[in-house]
Amino acid sequence: MSWMAWTLPTAVFFIAVAVVLAAMTAVELRWPCAERRGFLPIATTRGDRLFIGLLGSAYIHLVVIGATDWSIWVASTLALVWLLIVMRWG
Repeated sequence: MSWMAWTLPTAVFFIAVAVVLAAMTAVELRWPCAERRGFLPIATTRGDRLFIGLLGSAYIHLVVIGATDWSIWVASTLALVWLLIVMRWG
């Protein structure tokens, strides 16, 4: 049987995603949100924007890893900026 090799960065990533989801749940329970339109071509809620931001961040990482010789930290910085932009103005 083959087991997944858990490294510290992998564990930190999944813990961070769990913390973000828990925080988003707490914020939604405290301050319910209505759909709104931003620069995205659809009306979205906080959760929609988080999902779109995380999905876009994954694609940014894949493009940087597959098409450039940049450091993974560059990809992470770009992904974080993308996520913040989508969460604020998306």
